[in-house]
Amino acid sequence: MSCKITTSKRYRARFKKQTSKDQDLIDTVVFKLANGETLEEKFCDRALKGRYSQFRECHIKPDLLLMYRINDDVLELYLMQVGSHSDLFGGISQICSQV
Repeated sequence: MSCKITTSKRYRARFKKQTSKDQDLIDTVVFKLANGETLEEKFCDRALKGRYSQFRECHIKPDLLLMYRINDDVLELYLMQVGSHSDLFGGISQICSQV
C-alpha cells in the first residue's frame, strides 16, 4: 500500500542540487518507504532524538542522508531534508558505523 508523499521546500531545493545518480538513489529509498517496506540494514535507518524527535533519518550513502517522517494516521510520507551530515545537523557529524 502506497502513501501520499509530501516534501518540504528545503527538501525540494536540496534534492535539485544532487547529482542525477544520487537523485535516483534517493527516489529508490523514497519508493520503498512510501510502500511500507523496511529498509535494509545498510541504510542505517533510525529515529532521531531531541528537536528532531518526530523524524527518522537514513543513509542513502555515507554522507547523503534523508530525514523523513511517516504519518500512519493519514498514510503520508513527509520528506523533510536531504543532504550531508553538516547540511542536516549544522556540522554535527553522526556517522553510522557499518558492521
